[in-house]
Amino acid sequence: MRKRIEVRGTVQGVGFRPFVYRLATSLGLAGYVRNVSGGVVIEIEGVEGAVASFLTRLRLEAPPLAVIEKVDIEDRDPQRGDAFIIHGSVGDPSKSGMVPPDIATCDECVADFLDPSNRRYLYPFTNCTNCGPRYSIIQDVPYDRSNTTMSVFAMCAECQSEYDSPSNRRFHAQPNACPACGPELLLLSSSPGQAPLAPASGSGLIRQTRQLLKSGAIVAIKGIGGFHLACDAENDGAVRRLRNRKRKSDKPFALMLPDLAAACEFAHVGEPDRRALLDPRRPIVLLPGRAGSTLSEAVAPGNRNIGVMLPYTPLHHLLFKDGIRALVMTSGNLAEEPIVSRHADLPRLHGLADHILAHNRDIQTRVDDSVVRCFEGIPRLIRRARGYAPEPVDLGHCVSEVLACGGELKSAFCLTKDNYAILSQHIGDLENLETLEFFEETLRHMKRFFRVEPRAVACDLHPGYLSTKFALGLGLPQIGVQHHHAHIASCMAENRVREKVLGVAFDGTGYGTDGRIWGGEFLICDYKGFDRVAHFKYVPVAGGDAAVREPWRIALGYLREAFGDRLPDLPMLRRIEEKKLRFVLAALARRINTGDTSSCGRLFDAVSAICEVRLEANYEGQAAIELENRAAAGVEQKYALELDAAGIDTRPLIQAVAADVMRGAPVGLISAKFHNAIASLVLDAARAHHLKRVALSGGTFQNFYLLTRTVGLLRAAGFDVLLHSAIPPNDGGLALGQAMICAAGSP
Repeated sequence: MRKRIEVRGTVQGVGFRPFVYRLATSLGLAGYVRNVSGGVVIEIEGVEGAVASFLTRLRLEAPPLAVIEKVDIEDRDPQRGDAFIIHGSVGDPSKSGMVPPDIATCDECVADFLDPSNRRYLYPFTNCTNCGPRYSIIQDVPYDRSNTTMSVFAMCAECQSEYDSPSNRRFHAQPNACPACGPELLLLSSSPGQAPLAPASGSGLIRQTRQLLKSGAIVAIKGIGGFHLACDAENDGAVRRLRNRKRKSDKPFALMLPDLAAACEFAHVGEPDRRALLDPRRPIVLLPGRAGSTLSEAVAPGNRNIGVMLPYTPLHHLLFKDGIRALVMTSGNLAEEPIVSRHADLPRLHGLADHILAHNRDIQTRVDDSVVRCFEGIPRLIRRARGYAPEPVDLGHCVSEVLACGGELKSAFCLTKDNYAILSQHIGDLENLETLEFFEETLRHMKRFFRVEPRAVACDLHPGYLSTKFALGLGLPQIGVQHHHAHIASCMAENRVREKVLGVAFDGTGYGTDGRIWGGEFLICDYKGFDRVAHFKYVPVAGGDAAVREPWRIALGYLREAFGDRLPDLPMLRRIEEKKLRFVLAALARRINTGDTSSCGRLFDAVSAICEVRLEANYEGQAAIELENRAAAGVEQKYALELDAAGIDTRPLIQAVAADVMRGAPVGLISAKFHNAIASLVLDAARAHHLKRVALSGGTFQNFYLLTRTVGLLRAAGFDVLLHSAIPPNDGGLALGQAMICAAGSP
């Protein structure tokens, strides 16, 4: 008997064809396997029992990095063959491919480049079918070397032999290379002209880079998806110098540590955290830092958590010698610009890095590092990029082809095709031309990779967003999607829920259907629409974007609502310059440059300022993050906050917070009571609206104190709680919800 099998999913670049070859030959089957644009096609022929065994084991024994989404099987007439062959790839312009993400170096390759007897000893571009760059080097599908940036490197005889041998783990490993034929390193001075520094050998350059880092230098290091800015994380002067150059006054830096033991030395690592750190995707994992560690305090000022990742390229592994124990590894860019990935853009690193460690393997698609935090034993994505993108989300049902452009902050877009939603990697805050160009470039790549031609486009309602303007200029049928409806739809899509839910969308800002700023929303919704059944009462905020940077301005709006013109004698008010204080109060009274908001995020900012935790913020969410960090454990008390469909009145809460501050209550107690009040409010809303499922979304639910408390209350009361894991709850997941709403309304 003979069968034709078409396998769809992530089955290219993960060792799937050699696996099929070995399985078929071990069972005495004839036929062939080949890559096609839509996946892999197999034909097998042999006795019935062997064919049945093949079909069973195809799924059960697939390579660890393979993701089989669909298997179609058809009968074929026998051809009386006696051999099984691996054919070359065939492209079909009408079919999409599932492009594999970049994968961290596997243990076998680490062993190779650490073995003095191996021909790849200390070679920083060692990889095999189970690891290495994928998405970042792919130029087109099917995923063959000729369609990658490795096409310019002709393999030597030994590498070609590995590449051609089905029994070798480097069989059709598209980035396969060695010191004789592959990419090379180059160490440059970060100054005009960029003259190479001696010595010229790869291992010598790595040794010299370690010496530079140890001496306190800042080095831009080219990785899989772009450049990192690296420095010794235990050198306080180097970290502070990097912080000043990056223009990131307090935003935490990511750390790279050599191994799990080092992670445990610098942070508290639970079992789920351990698994996340060792995952082949190698995300940055947010962990509670250990008090009294030797890390510079400037790594994550005012934050009890640190972001830790383990090495994911051979070059990273080779940096941890000569006494280097911890490296800052932050994105190679100036604040708010895309990560630098091309040599033509190296001038952007001047003034940021002292030296540049580059290489001559081009990056086709820049990809930043992913960020996760473990909750209930599951890594929850906060930033979805390397290792995850562009892995599609299986929606469980077929949708029309649409493009969703996301929002402004933490931008990412989404394409849909068949049963899948395909989200781009994290693009960044879409506030400048450089980031918009990155957005457009990535969209062109992904439309080509996945063979998508959108029939409609979705965007945020905010008319000022660059993503909205871009969508309006495409000439496609356009659907504007309310920001918080998109948040809840994103959570529903990830959990494959299509029925109505009570959606709780808490974040800092989102354009409402009434033209005001929303952000503390209770919505009964599905993909086709929503009812806004409750929200925080509108509070005036003066100063626009300046208020986000200066939470004391937000606090004044809440205090004036709660107390009128007779403000309480709070210590916070005495810390504000009298002239500024009078100016903002006058603006509030006369409604000059003042807008109304129902934002939960702004409420967090206000309480943080009233408690003097953070009067000024220099990165998004800083005031709320530091308020969460101060919350005391084991507190059951809460402030009063009553559900009201006409607008949840925050005045009693603000009055109670102010009273506690003036009587000298500990900030930890105030913070805990405040968080508990918000969590209890969500439970009250769930009970009031009698829906079994409650979906939690929006950036405020990155607050794990709030999330833990809210989920615990809801589940104890019998509610089915929908949470994010594979898609960020913040605006990085917004496009998925927009796409689902658009697809539900498009022809």
